[in-house]
Amino acid sequence: MLTEENTKISECDFSSFYFGTDDDQFTIIDQFNEWYHEALKGGYNQFSMPLTSAPLSNVKLIHPDFHTETEMINLSSYNYLGIATRKEVIESAKEALDTFGLGASGSPILSGTFQIGLDFAKQLAEFKKKEAAIIFPTGYSTNLGFISAILRPSDTILLDQFAHASIVDGAILSRAEIVYFKHNNSLDLEKKISKIKGRKLIVVEGVYSMDGDMCPLDSIVEVAKKYDSKILLDEAHSAFIFGENGRGIAELYGLEDQIDFHMGTFSKSLGGIGGYICGSKEVINYVNAYARSRFFSCNVPPTIFAGLSRGLKIAVEEPQLREKIQSNFKLMKEKLIQYGVENITSQSQIIPVMIGDETKTFTIAKKLLNEGIFVLPVVYPAVTKNKARLRVSISATLDHSQIDFAAHKIASVIHDLK
Repeated sequence: MLTEENTKISECDFSSFYFGTDDDQFTIIDQFNEWYHEALKGGYNQFSMPLTSAPLSNVKLIHPDFHTETEMINLSSYNYLGIATRKEVIESAKEALDTFGLGASGSPILSGTFQIGLDFAKQLAEFKKKEAAIIFPTGYSTNLGFISAILRPSDTILLDQFAHASIVDGAILSRAEIVYFKHNNSLDLEKKISKIKGRKLIVVEGVYSMDGDMCPLDSIVEVAKKYDSKILLDEAHSAFIFGENGRGIAELYGLEDQIDFHMGTFSKSLGGIGGYICGSKEVINYVNAYARSRFFSCNVPPTIFAGLSRGLKIAVEEPQLREKIQSNFKLMKEKLIQYGVENITSQSQIIPVMIGDETKTFTIAKKLLNEGIFVLPVVYPAVTKNKARLRVSISATLDHSQIDFAAHKIASVIHDLK
């Protein structure tokens, strides 16, 4: 909380304003805004910078200091495969716009279900080699709705300590007992789960969004089978990128049939919006009836379904896109290491450049912005305190010269601030 003794920007963060200091909780709003006004000057204005172009390898945005449109090399986008801006995808969406109008105009259990959406769910299930799929408005609402739909207070959910907020919030909403295990540590998972009786659900992520590392799925599956637990695998950042056919980490490990519930999103590699659960018909029918975040929301618009359907077709028919993004993130790692950046250990297209100190991280990100590199700082509460970092997101649309230039600039700015 903000006090007279604790008013420096670097000594406060968003957690400082969760609880008020007096009987009127709403006074914290004024205290927060007092801090935030100053925090914007200290680097927080690098969040939510408005873009003025499509999220390609080069992107235009409004510079937070100069308030002018500036072109940057884009190292912050989820448009991993470049599908969001493919001509075929845009044309499919335009055709659907002419046919269906702008939005779904209804909940999926009332008037918001369209045949084009059902056809896409079938297309997705066939791609994932599962009996059925159900679509949610966002990735966040997918985890929130699914977890709270299938778990009850008498159940236990076991989460990796770095679980995404949507998973944590879904667990809280379910009122199941929450048990955390050490990140990517199947031994600690077994230690925890061995003491639990009753229904259990283990939730892991294919690629972790802040560290870029992969889940050790083989050892997680072994523990789950030994202790009769179900597994939910979140492939938000790994579906359509990893595996021989792009079906994600489960395919990469050869364990697709060992995963009970497959989750993913469309806002990353397919360039749209929405999320999904793939599994048995029985599970999907149940979730359709009990996932409140889905049926109390408006459905995904038909225009998006049309674009997603075409995007999925591209992802299936053009494996060179997966090859390109994997080649690009390996090259970025090599270049960062070559230019002297330390602790580059990512296994994916998300490459954290660890800085530690938040103020220093903001300073580095601002200098890179001024050098034409759009890479964002990540600080608490998105990551652990004193683990601030730059999060480099690699796409298939980047060319080698952009990667080399950006890596050299990142290394130079970090070196100059030492």
